[in-house]
Amino acid sequence: MSASVRARRPATPPPGLPHVTPSAPKYPPALSRKDDLDADERREAASRGYGPGRRSHAPGGLKITSGEWKLLILVLIVATLVRLFRLSKPNSVVFDEVHFGKFAARYIKTRYFVDVHPPLAKLLITAAAFLSGFNGDFDFKEIGKLFENTPYVAMRMVPATLGIATIPLAYLTLRALDCRATTALLASLFITFENGLVTQSRHILLDSPLVFFTALTTFFFVGFSNEDKQEPFTERWWTWLVLTGLSLGAVVSCKWVGLFTIATVGVCTILQLWLLLGDLRVKPRTWARHFFARALCLIVVPLLFYMTMFELHFMILGSSGEGDAFMSSEFRQTLGHGMQDTYADVAIGSEITIRHLNTQGGYLHSHAHNYPGGSGQQQITLYPHRDENNLWRILNATVDSYPQYEYETEPLEYIQHNSRIKLRHLITDKALHSHEVRPPVSDVDFQNEVSGYGMTGFVGDLNDDWVVEIEHGDRSDRESSKRVRTLRTHFKLRHLMTGCYLFSHKVKLPEWGFEQQEVTCNKNAVKANSLWYIETAAKHPQLPDNADKVNYRIPGFLSKFWELQQVMWTTNAGLTDRHMYDSRPSSWPRLRRGINFWVKDHRQIYLIGNPFVWWLSTASVAAYVLVRGFLILRQKRGYRDFENTKVAKYDALCGFLFTGYFFHFFPFFLMGRQLFLHHYFPALYFAILLSCAVFDFVTSTLRPRVRLQIAGVLAIVAVWNFSKFSPLAYGDPWTKTKCRSAQWVKTWDFAW
Repeated sequence: MSASVRARRPATPPPGLPHVTPSAPKYPPALSRKDDLDADERREAASRGYGPGRRSHAPGGLKITSGEWKLLILVLIVATLVRLFRLSKPNSVVFDEVHFGKFAARYIKTRYFVDVHPPLAKLLITAAAFLSGFNGDFDFKEIGKLFENTPYVAMRMVPATLGIATIPLAYLTLRALDCRATTALLASLFITFENGLVTQSRHILLDSPLVFFTALTTFFFVGFSNEDKQEPFTERWWTWLVLTGLSLGAVVSCKWVGLFTIATVGVCTILQLWLLLGDLRVKPRTWARHFFARALCLIVVPLLFYMTMFELHFMILGSSGEGDAFMSSEFRQTLGHGMQDTYADVAIGSEITIRHLNTQGGYLHSHAHNYPGGSGQQQITLYPHRDENNLWRILNATVDSYPQYEYETEPLEYIQHNSRIKLRHLITDKALHSHEVRPPVSDVDFQNEVSGYGMTGFVGDLNDDWVVEIEHGDRSDRESSKRVRTLRTHFKLRHLMTGCYLFSHKVKLPEWGFEQQEVTCNKNAVKANSLWYIETAAKHPQLPDNADKVNYRIPGFLSKFWELQQVMWTTNAGLTDRHMYDSRPSSWPRLRRGINFWVKDHRQIYLIGNPFVWWLSTASVAAYVLVRGFLILRQKRGYRDFENTKVAKYDALCGFLFTGYFFHFFPFFLMGRQLFLHHYFPALYFAILLSCAVFDFVTSTLRPRVRLQIAGVLAIVAVWNFSKFSPLAYGDPWTKTKCRSAQWVKTWDFAW
């Protein structure tokens, strides 16, 4: 231990960060000449933006002593005990296990579902469940529901194991960034005893895999950059670069927050290439090799990995499920819920189903229930599933008598542009109707109610009449732009009397409307929400037996992949409802409040960070920004601080970690969606590493023993804070007195 702590390496700025070329180096008293770089070596490093480094075949370009490995194993044993302690408790559903446990059950049942997150982390949890014999019958319906015949411990082991694996990555990353062993050890202990990371890793949740792959990507990228400054295009160089790309694919395949990791690596890579471009010793052909190697491994490889995860997703979810309603009809054809071929021609008397083109394409629907207000007439809604209440018959609105099905003997009359029709609901025999009555939810003057009106034997009135306006047809079917053809023609329905258009949007009716989608008649209708098409048409009596039939085109992988990305984006952006425990990014660095995960039998699991680790990391981020700003001001006044190799080293090191923190934190300020404290965890990882880098700088002039003693005090304080709040992580019994005494901040709402 002491030997490893005393070991000092040459100052090595991390990869991809600014490095000022020293023109007239000065050596402060604290640094001897041997601590500086050789002048030629420094000029070469500065021209490429890298610091010097010694060649090593160990992880991250750094040799780890046997004593360090033994110490790291000891830390891992402690971390394993911390994260796996009473992992089976509670034996009931906790917080978002409601969602991610249910998704694992859907995978095992092969029933299609839609989630706003990519599949990788869910697939890892599903694999553990499947290998442990889970049959998918448990529904994870609500928080607090007791597990029955469910290997929930095996499922929780996935995030717990990845949480444990994050700890050595933090150690190795800081060592590869040329921090001392004491500093790396302190970072590993901070992460081991960080209450929030511990709590999140003990349940069937996605953030622990996300943080793990974020840490893995950071380590691989630092290792690649260390290798790159020694000898590019070797086998080891390619290995580190490919591993970085695969890890980037993995992190973005857990959650889209992984895009922030891609941004971090991307910015550093661009800077590397920019500095290479300014090095006149690097030939253009060599620079091009660097560019294309990085483009291949850091763009193409992650994209292929990401798409492969979705290919597995589609292969497993091969049958119809609750996610069908989010997808297009073409997509549904691949889910074992396909539609039979249907007749292409539509005419007066045709029995049809009508679908909305937008808002996931629900069916025009009615049922034997009335509006509780307004006209009190029969409800018209948009319903996402196939049902007999979606069936309508097209009638000729110019015939002023109750229909006697003369279309069975009269010549075929196709539905063309400006055809005037009535739509009769087959099951209830009501006509599609609108009038100057406000709708039940969208109660504004440009929206009219749409209802089912009439009775058997009643002709109806002019408010039942609609005019077909063909918007466009399919290019492969010329007739579809001239007359309505099944699946091929998109049209609008204009109400004859009021001029409004049949319209639907994502507004849902209350419980009395079975939470189905509202249908109105809109005088200011947005085009996208007023377009309809006919999905099925039964055989008209006047059609020959060999009449044309049509069906949806079966989409390929790329079409399905792109459609699902759009659905995920739309669904994610729509998560704007407030939650009891949501929070905004400005409150996260201050740890203003946590999240109540589970309460039962006077025990509670509450997500809250380790206050000491959390606030120390926030203070370190603030300190770096202030000191960096101060150094920039000094540089403007002619001071040459950045020519000091020690300052340059820590500026580059802290700058790299701050870049990771910035890209994993500040984008959340641009989001209007629902956010929680756990969204801060990837940024917290970088903040903890940054706090330890600051410690490394502050203690750089101290003797190793003194530095170790200071680190020991910091670690003891972190462990004490962890133990203080550990009942909230493990759901242990807690007295009211201890609970209230732990409420250091008024906004911590775990005291009941």
